[in-house]
Amino acid sequence: MTLRLSEEDDRLLTERAEKERRSKHELVVEAVHSFLTERDRRFNQALERGMERHKELLDRLAK
Repeated sequence: MTLRLSEEDDRLLTERAEKERRSKHELVVEAVHSFLTERDRRFNQALERGMERHKELLDRLAK
């Protein structure tokens, strides 16, 4: 897989990797994982809130 970053993003990633004494690869893998899992978590929370908020209506529709 190839990842193309803007010069600015590559510079920021390089600086962060140096500060944390980690590879840029490690940081990118962690960032992608966080993005994907956080998005799922937020979706599930919103779904649960919506189901709770509209519980009565959903129960009536299920009958």
